[in-house]
Amino acid sequence: MSLSLAGLAVRFRGGAQLFPPLDLEIAPGRMAAVMGPSGVGKSTLLDAVGGHLAHGFSCEGSITLNGRDVTELPPEARRIGLVFQDAGLFPHLSVGDNLAFGLARSVRGRAARRAAVERALAQAGLEGMAARDPATLSGGQRARAALMRALLADPEALLLDEPFSGLDTERRAEMRAFTLDLIRRRAIPALIVTHDPADAEAAGGPCLTLSAA
Repeated sequence: MSLSLAGLAVRFRGGAQLFPPLDLEIAPGRMAAVMGPSGVGKSTLLDAVGGHLAHGFSCEGSITLNGRDVTELPPEARRIGLVFQDAGLFPHLSVGDNLAFGLARSVRGRAARRAAVERALAQAGLEGMAARDPATLSGGQRARAALMRALLADPEALLLDEPFSGLDTERRAEMRAFTLDLIRRRAIPALIVTHDPADAEAAGGPCLTLSAA
């Protein structure tokens, strides 16, 4: 399972490209990093790959996932997971229900869904926290819950937008190692946007530095 970008560029309202066209190949179980100054279009690049470009933006080039051209597909058909900087857990749902929200449709039946959530919680070191309010979790716990929710959808690739930036140095290193381990074990390609060179170094894959076109 690989993720390939070929000549990928983004324009706003038919104007100039936000950044020069990108060519990138991410192998299964590897994570590539995207760095660059604020406002250059790093998060917009993730939006283009995931199919979430806002109105007024257009995408050029191609995005291929496991040999499938997904460039024109809607987000739900791409099978690409997304993890945000703020974890994005739903405040009106328990931790367990947040994870259940991400479950793939192939997991059917109440017992099977409950078991899948419990396994994910255990894997993330969150045993016994299914009934907890997300607001009661620490920053690192929320980050792990958000990552597991994204993985429960059984994505073929993963996009991470500054997922560790809200954590202190120790928890950041812990969460980074946890994320990389899951990506390797799942054998899926991942793309991370970050301002931290340590994230890019740990990723071990290609590192792109975006600049304005």
